[in-house]
Parts: sequence; structure tokens; C-alpha cells
Amino acid sequence: MKGLKRRVAAGFCLIILLVVAVMEGLFLFTVRQYYLGSAIEALRTRATTSADFYNKYLPGYTLHDRSKYVLENISKNEFAKVEIVDPQKRVVLDSYGFAADGLIETSDVDHALRGETGVWVGDNKGTGERIIAVSNALENDQGNIVGVLRYTVSAEGLYSVINRITWIAIGVGLLVIAGSIVLSLLLAQRIINPISELTQVVKQIAKGNFSSRAKKRYDDEVGLLADSFNFMAEELGKNEKLKNDFISSISHELRTPLTSIKGWGETILSGNLEDKEETVLGLEVISRETDRLIGLVEELLDFSKYQSGEMKMNRCQIDLRHLVVDLEQQFGHHSNPKEISFVVACEPSPCMIVGDANRLKQLFVNLLDNAYKFTPPNGKIELIGTCTGKEAIVTVHDNGEGIEPEDLNRVMDKFYKGKSKKSGSGLGLSICKEIVRLHEGTITIESVPLEGTTVTVALPLAAQSHPVQT
Repeated sequence: MKGLKRRVAAGFCLIILLVVAVMEGLFLFTVRQYYLGSAIEALRTRATTSADFYNKYLPGYTLHDRSKYVLENISKNEFAKVEIVDPQKRVVLDSYGFAADGLIETSDVDHALRGETGVWVGDNKGTGERIIAVSNALENDQGNIVGVLRYTVSAEGLYSVINRITWIAIGVGLLVIAGSIVLSLLLAQRIINPISELTQVVKQIAKGNFSSRAKKRYDDEVGLLADSFNFMAEELGKNEKLKNDFISSISHELRTPLTSIKGWGETILSGNLEDKEETVLGLEVISRETDRLIGLVEELLDFSKYQSGEMKMNRCQIDLRHLVVDLEQQFGHHSNPKEISFVVACEPSPCMIVGDANRLKQLFVNLLDNAYKFTPPNGKIELIGTCTGKEAIVTVHDNGEGIEPEDLNRVMDKFYKGKSKKSGSGLGLSICKEIVRLHEGTITIESVPLEGTTVTVALPLAAQSHPVQT
């Protein structure tokens, strides 16, 4: 979680850093443009107005005479330095009354000599001072350029203000970034803490503590994850209980016939085999209990195959009438000590379905075995087969003890036996459900306690592309 927390916090910090950097850059650029732009625009207006005035009212003056006139009439409040430059870029005269040595090589003078308003911002070569210069052309009465009127002001004060604002902005930005880092760590902590708690709960579940639950702190995706995990933990707990109950039940189911087999085997071995009646009884018990063991083992093997998806289906077309007749013969003539009435009814016309005949017979044998197991003496069991336009429907109905409402929705779950004390593995109905699913059908159970149970199996009718069972 430390790595995840670090990545989340780093991500937040990176985003905030980029946002602050962009905003700082835009702010400083705007400040620079505002201060320098305002100063340049003010100086440009003054220089342009002056040049236009001198060009209009002093057209016949020589450059030297213009220089004297301009400098003699400069206002005492003029903050800019005024220079008169000849076409060779030499300063004829400035507002201080001097003619400077050297040439002025700045771009503003070049633009002015071409008849444009030139603006230049840079360092004065002589003093190293940062200045702003605006130059305009001076013309004679024929419109020819005879010189340049140049206004310059110091930009040091502007840059001082801009630098001060820059450092203030940088300081504020650093404070924002520092605060953002702290907030990012806190936010990352709020995100990671529920996940860390969930991780601890997962470890508890892995150790077998299925009662452990995650706390839902927020109604968000992490909260949804906690709900999903708690649901999973609850289901795991239920499955663990079912597994333990199944192990206990199957252990009892296996121990009972094995005890009988061992007991009667020792009885027969310890006798002299002269008591034929006792020997036959013992062998019958051994044979019956062996069949019971085989049935339990076969259920476990079938369930294992269904769970792993290894069960293969030998599909063919089957007439529902033949299946019902086989079941009637099997259950109508077997030993029935409880004298239960077995009633069979089926569709008179052919009703073809597609499936594995042996698995379908296993399905209905399981259902009928359950019906016989839970139906009291002198009760009644009905097996009814009908055919609708799209489905073949087989119904097994009994008037036995029924199923409690709280058990009804779970009787087909694996290992589930509910409150029944009858023998069995708890896998029979689960296997029935899987057989029906593999045949693309449906199975439903309706039951009223102490009145009986009805199991309805619906299977799709056959097309003509499968071979017919003979």
C-alpha cells in the first residue's frame, strides 16, 4: 500500500504542479505585458503626437533648427529623454543639450528611417540600463525623411515592480504546492486506508475467519468494493458451512453402511455357516449396504464431473412416452413397503425431445427416489408427461411432508439438505439441476409443508437433425 499511496500522492502533486506552473506562467506573462505594454503605449502616443506636430508645423526647418526648437520647447515635466537623430544614425542633439558620440544601432531607429514607428526594449550600451525607446521619422515639406525623433525612458522601475511581483507569485506558488502536497497525502491516505483495511480482511478470510467483514466508509467505488467483498465473504462462509455439513453428513452416510457390512461380515465369519437363514440375511444386508455405498460414490463422481465440465452428453431424439414407460416399469414393480400409490400419465401422441437418455433417466429417478423418501405410508406419487407447442413437460408430484419456505430456494444448492434428517449426500437435486441445464431446460420446485411437493421439468422439443433412439 505504501507504493500505491506514493503513486496516488505523486499523481496528485504532478497535476497540481503542472496547473500551478501554467497559471504562474500565464500570470507573470500577463503582468509583464501589462506593465511594459502600458509604458510602451504611453511613450508611443507621446512620441507619435510630437513627431506629427513637428512634421506639420515645422516642414521648412533644417534638422539642426528643428532640434533647437524641439529641445527649447520641451516641457519641464517631460520624463522621457528626447533625441534628434540624423539619417546616418548620429545624435544631433538630445534633451540634455548634448550631441552624443557614436551611432544608434537599435531597431527602432531603423524602422523610423523607413517611415514606421519603431519600438525597442533593451539595455543601453553606455550605462547598461534597461530602456524603452520609441522613434518616429521627421520629414521636410517634400515628404522626405530628414531625421528621427527618438523618445527613451528607463525601464528599471518597471522591471523592479515586475520582479517583485514575480517573486511574490513564486512564493505563493510554492506555498500552494506545499499545501497541495499535504492535501494530496491526506487524500491518498483516505483512499488507501479503506483498501488497506480490505487487505487485512482478505488476509483474515484467507486464514479461515469467514466472519470478518470490511467497513464501508464512503458511498463510492471503494464502498461498492467493500459491499461486494462482504457479499463474497458471506457466500464463502455459507459454502464453508455447507462443506462442513456435507463432510459431516457424508461421513455419517459412509460410516453407517460400512459399519453394517463390517458387522455382518464378522458375524458370518465367526459363525459356522450352518445357520443358513442368518447367513442369507447377512449377505442381503451386505449387498444392500454395498449398493447404497455405490450410489453415494456415483453421486460424488457425477457431481465432480458436472463441476469440472467433463460430463459428456450422448444426444439423440427420445420419445417422452418411452421414457415415462421405463420409469413406470421401474418404480411400479419395485419393493414398496410403504404401499405408496404410483400414478403415471403421458401424452398419447409422440413427443420428441433431444438429450442423453441415461442422464434424463438419472434425473427422473432422482426425483422419484426423493418423492418416495419423503412420502408417508399409503401416500400418492404422480408422474405426468405432457407436450406443448415448444416444450415437453414432466411433472413429479407427491403428497409428502413438503419443504419449508426458507429451504425451498436452496434445496438445489450443492451440499444443502435443509432441516431434513433423511439420509443422503445433499447432491441429488444439485445434479438434477445440472442435467436440466445441460439439456437447455428448466426445473422448478413448488411445495407446501405437510401437503406435498411438485417438481416440474421443461425440456425443448427436438428438431429433425438428431438421430432417433431405437
